Amino acid sequence: MVDPVEFLVSSICLLVQIFYVVRKAISMGLCTTSPTHASPPPPPPPLSWKSLIEPHVLANKRAKEASDRWVHPPVEEMVSGSKSLVCVPKGCPQENLALEKMDQDMKAGSFNGEKVSPSILIHEGRKQEKFEGREYGQSMTEISELDYSLSTSKVHDQEKAPRRTRKRPAKLVIPEACVSSEFAEACKEKDTAEKELEVEGSEFCLVSRKGQRRVMEDGYGVITNIHGDSKQAFFGVFDGHGGRAAVDFVSEKLGKNIIRAVAELDKEENQLELAIRSGYLATDKEFLCKGVSSGACAATAFIKDGELHVANVGDCRVVMCKQGVANALTRDHRAGREDERIRIESSGGYVSCSNGIWRVMDSLAVSRAIGDVNMKEWIISEPETNKLRITPDCEFLIMASDGLWDKVTDQEAVDVVMRHKNSLKSCKDLVDMSCSRGNRDDVTIMVVDLQRFVQLGG
Repeated sequence: MVDPVEFLVSSICLLVQIFYVVRKAISMGLCTTSPTHASPPPPPPPLSWKSLIEPHVLANKRAKEASDRWVHPPVEEMVSGSKSLVCVPKGCPQENLALEKMDQDMKAGSFNGEKVSPSILIHEGRKQEKFEGREYGQSMTEISELDYSLSTSKVHDQEKAPRRTRKRPAKLVIPEACVSSEFAEACKEKDTAEKELEVEGSEFCLVSRKGQRRVMEDGYGVITNIHGDSKQAFFGVFDGHGGRAAVDFVSEKLGKNIIRAVAELDKEENQLELAIRSGYLATDKEFLCKGVSSGACAATAFIKDGELHVANVGDCRVVMCKQGVANALTRDHRAGREDERIRIESSGGYVSCSNGIWRVMDSLAVSRAIGDVNMKEWIISEPETNKLRITPDCEFLIMASDGLWDKVTDQEAVDVVMRHKNSLKSCKDLVDMSCSRGNRDDVTIMVVDLQRFVQLGG
């Protein structure tokens, strides 16, 4: 049996649909006569008895939400500076919606349209999130009016609160980096030092390359045609540590001091070794007066009257090729050398080994050098010397810093130079060989042609 009320409602819906159909037909007829008339809006969905009852359901829902608002205290609005914040009590439905909205913003990497990087804090077992001064957490939740309007729109079933437009924040202007002149000069010096140095003369050739250190600490010195004598010359290779101060000073002064000392002792026989020692000690004394803590190793060759006098302090080395065979003319002054260790310990110091490297007073790996004012009690500047006659079978000298000798043997170096006949290419190949084997230190290689200093009939 049909319910009278339902039948009445269905009839009304049918009449309303018929009304809309007739009105649509009339409007379409008018549109054909007026070409400029806008197209009619689409017809509303057909009514049913459920749509008629829906307002009553919404009214009941709103009444229930109103009763809930009596249970929870109303929200309080606070003014903080120029921004209005709404404090939502803990446990209120608005809090859950606000937290949900802020969590979504966090996942998107933004807050109220702004990109932020939240820092997550843990406070009494409750997660707090801080967005550039905005914080919500333990007892109250502070959200902007924009977020609150979004949350209340969900609570009140599509009731839209007025939204306040938010101005875009000012663009952050980052000033250009200001580089001081001192730093610029250091960078320029570094870029210049990184370039490979190549020098070629009639009696020698040299290649020097910077390693991984901040500044290049190798140096060299060459003085030829001394006192107008083409058979008299000075050659030196130097390896600094603790900066460039010592190596620059030694490069400029050592050769001159040796030549001056030789001139003073020229009338006496067999005194060249004493003159060379005097030149080393005088250079060391002059540099120590400057009070600079850096130091430098040195290996030198002084040629006079067909005789070769070599000397060294530290780990720079001189190797001579004689009939294709390598002969080391100097011995490295390293902390692990037995006689050097005994000398250091007898003077009150000590030698220790760390990571396979022996060091004096846990500091320097060399036991002799020019400079090092803070360790002068143990790091002496007296050189070891060696003398020999230059004969036609003496071919050339290889003078180099430890950047070469730590990776290349004496005979390997001689073989490379013989292959290129003392040319600049041999020095380049030796530098490349050392670097390819893992050298990260500065490396300086000088090749001296001994055939130019042979004196026949001498």
